Amino acid sequence: MKITSDEVRHVAGLARLDLSDAEVDRMAGQLNVILAYVAKLDELDTTGVAVTTHTQQVVNAFREDAVRPSLPRERALSNGSDQNGESFVVPKVIG
Repeated sequence: MKITSDEVRHVAGLARLDLSDAEVDRMAGQLNVILAYVAKLDELDTTGVAVTTHTQQVVNAFREDAVRPSLPRERALSNGSDQNGESFVVPKVIG
């Protein structure tokens, strides 16, 4: 599979990137080198190799869920530069 300049332009357009012709050509070349490298993996004989989803066999590495007291509101709000006693006050961003 080879990436064409048109495909690079299409993806760049979807990402709202404005690439010059030189950048499109360079990107297509770099992507083709990457795809050629990945295609080499198809040459490997993986018969008898177990499917690996993780490098270590860790099962449920999460801590126990325990109810603990929350940070008091006053202490949390003391870290903000502007607050009204119940929440942080920030500039309006949606008109």
